[in-house]
Order: sequence, then C-alpha cells, then structure tokens
Amino acid sequence: QVHLVESGGGLVQAGGSLSLSCAASGRTSRINTMAWFRQAPGKEREFVAAINWSGGMPYYPDSVKGRFTISRDNAKNMGYLQMNSLRPEDMAVYYCAAGRSYLATAHRDYDYWGQGTQVTVSS
Repeated sequence: QVHLVESGGGLVQAGGSLSLSCAASGRTSRINTMAWFRQAPGKEREFVAAINWSGGMPYYPDSVKGRFTISRDNAKNMGYLQMNSLRPEDMAVYYCAAGRSYLATAHRDYDYWGQGTQVTVSS
C-alpha cells in the first residue's frame, strides 16, 4: 500500500503562485508515475501533470503547460506541483496520485490517491 498526503493549497489572487507538495509513504517501490489531478465542483477529475518516478520528462495538458511544473524528490519520497500565473479556472481540489502506469493521464490508471487540497483563485 502507498499513502499520499497533499499539502500547500490555499487562496491566491489571479496571476499568483502556489506550490503543492505530496508526501508518499509505504511501498513507494510500487510507484512508476506520480501525477496531479484536479476536480472542480460539478466537473470530472482532470489530469494536470505527471512525472516518471525514476526520472524523465514530465507531461502536461495544454491547459497548464508553461504555467505548472511537476517535480519529485525520490530521496524524500516527495512530489511537488509549482503553479504560476494562476487563473480562476484553475480553482479546484487538487489530488496527488501514484501508480504503475507510465505517464498515464486517466485517473482510472492510478492506484493510490491523496485526500486532496483546495486551491482557490480569486479574480
């Protein structure tokens, strides 16, 4: 089992920045990819970013490319999401996810999830 705990959400003005963290514990050897998803009220869970746990290029959808940066620190079992130039449409609950699939973008491909952290962007 892998346990994920997110932190770092909060309130920010449009154009501002926030940094999210994800602490992984348990059988982290099962992780091939760490990802971030988000879900706004009334909407489906949306892929935000993914990175291969052992290294390699990250992957982003066009909606966040150039504004968000995903990274990880294997030694600390930590994942991060740096979010810049935030927009009101970025407001959602952000979830850290981990799984064995390589750079998957579908939430069903991830086995482990954190509890989520709220990101609120004021206009």
